[in-house]
Amino acid sequence: MFWLVAGALLLAAAVALVLGVRRGRAVEAPALQDLQVYRDQLAEIERDLARGVIATEEATRLKTEVSRRILETDRLTRQAGGAGETRGPGGTLLIGFIVLLLAGSVALYWHLGAPGYPDMPLTARLAQAEELHRSRPDQAAAEADAPRPPAVQAEPEFLDLMAKLRATVAQRPQDIQGRRLLAQNEARLGDFKAAYTAQRQVIDLLGDKATAEDHAGLAELLIFAAGGYVAPEAEAELSKALALDPQNGTARYYAGLMFAQLGRADRAFVLWRDLLEGSPADAPWMPVLRARIGEIADKAGVRYTPPGAGVKGPDAAALQAAAGMGAGDRAAMIEGMVQQLSDRLGSAGGSPEEWAQLINALGVLGRKDEAAEQWAAAQAAYAGQDGALATIGAAAQAAGVAP
Repeated sequence: MFWLVAGALLLAAAVALVLGVRRGRAVEAPALQDLQVYRDQLAEIERDLARGVIATEEATRLKTEVSRRILETDRLTRQAGGAGETRGPGGTLLIGFIVLLLAGSVALYWHLGAPGYPDMPLTARLAQAEELHRSRPDQAAAEADAPRPPAVQAEPEFLDLMAKLRATVAQRPQDIQGRRLLAQNEARLGDFKAAYTAQRQVIDLLGDKATAEDHAGLAELLIFAAGGYVAPEAEAELSKALALDPQNGTARYYAGLMFAQLGRADRAFVLWRDLLEGSPADAPWMPVLRARIGEIADKAGVRYTPPGAGVKGPDAAALQAAAGMGAGDRAAMIEGMVQQLSDRLGSAGGSPEEWAQLINALGVLGRKDEAAEQWAAAQAAYAGQDGALATIGAAAQAAGVAP
């Protein structure tokens, strides 16, 4: 319906403009104006003669003179070649300009608009997001609908240690550290419900001493258990974390995720942009932010180029594949990515951001000797370029291979 109405309006505007150009450009020749005056004079002479105002001889003489002028004017008109004249630019040029103008308006809408989308007034969208926020499923419903995570293959020795840890924690109701370890290791096994139960017990035992990181960690485990969905229970923990520490990166990331899920890309973008620009390169949320910030910016109607946009990192498919891997397979995948980046920089070179990414990754993996080698190679590649060396040097310092 939109395109039918828009097409009809476009056609009507084009027809009106073309007709206006054609009609407005035909101007009456001066000779035609003279002819009309002479015809009026002949009619006036006939009326005067009928009323007896002038004599017959005078009327004949006047009509002869006027008729002579009419014949002369008619001769001049034929010589001019027509009854009208064209002024200004050619009509074809103006019509072409009108077509170009109308086509440009369609192209501009195609680039800036959203072809195929229904009407989405801001008030209705905000109301819809608010209703979705108010009535969205709770944690239990989300867990029931969440896909079951793949089973994590663990060594028998680790499973034996986990059995002993569970038994020990059960016997020590006030053991905060034991419950912290239990939450971390249950998450490693993929049992996020057991993990967030243990983390919640940690917070209950700590009371007012619970930190922002404690609440953010509980929110993260709740989100993992719900298959990546931010339920009201997880939102409550995020709010507590941000109240204690507004700069908590984990809470800011998941708060942005919640707004993205609610259709508030504008709020998600602000949170994620500030987090992306203010976080160290090796922060755990950075790969996902780099992969999704462009999509969120588009939905928010913002043109945004993230820092280090030229860095080639894992794509969305690789991130999704990594999320379903066991710890060993995930580590192998990361090792492979780091090796590919290292090989490419060694053979073809790269941007300062790519060198920084590689040195950061090697530092996180504990391969400081290789990080030091890459720092030396980067210094040689960017000798004399202070800006580039500052970017790479910050990563080298974070990896512990530069003063």
